[in-house]
Amino acid sequence: MPFSVPKGHLLLDFSLLKFDEMTRIVAALGDELAARPPALPGANTPYGILNHCLGMMRRWSSTVNRGIGVPRDRDAEFTQTGPVAELLARAAAVREEFMTDALSVDPAAAPVQVPEGREVFWTSTTNGVLLHVFEELCQHLGQLEITRDLLIANAESVQA
Repeated sequence: MPFSVPKGHLLLDFSLLKFDEMTRIVAALGDELAARPPALPGANTPYGILNHCLGMMRRWSSTVNRGIGVPRDRDAEFTQTGPVAELLARAAAVREEFMTDALSVDPAAAPVQVPEGREVFWTSTTNGVLLHVFEELCQHLGQLEITRDLLIANAESVQA
């Protein structure tokens, strides 16, 4: 996806770079593999990992930073399934909404609605909250890469 981020927004650039890597992985897996968890106890599907990131991004960038409520069912994010094309369409919309949210806040300002119990050092500024989103995207990208590798290796061994 092309970037339309104004110059000087490196955190947003990096966040979108990691997000775009996630969407490419899920797209390449297709409906069947994206809906399959690896053979590990409690493992998540690629679909679920990306779907979770959509909810996570909007919660922190919109609900927390801007005070604009975005409904979310965190537990259901990991178990929801459907066609990859629909997930990617939602991902494209969330990407645009996240960019709007990130560009609409003063990085040094306090977030509008910090969740109770989450008053930690990085929730003191909207930039800290966006840095947390980047951290989560990096973590889940790694999880998604390992998940993809396990699924592909298993599919290849079944075909052999």
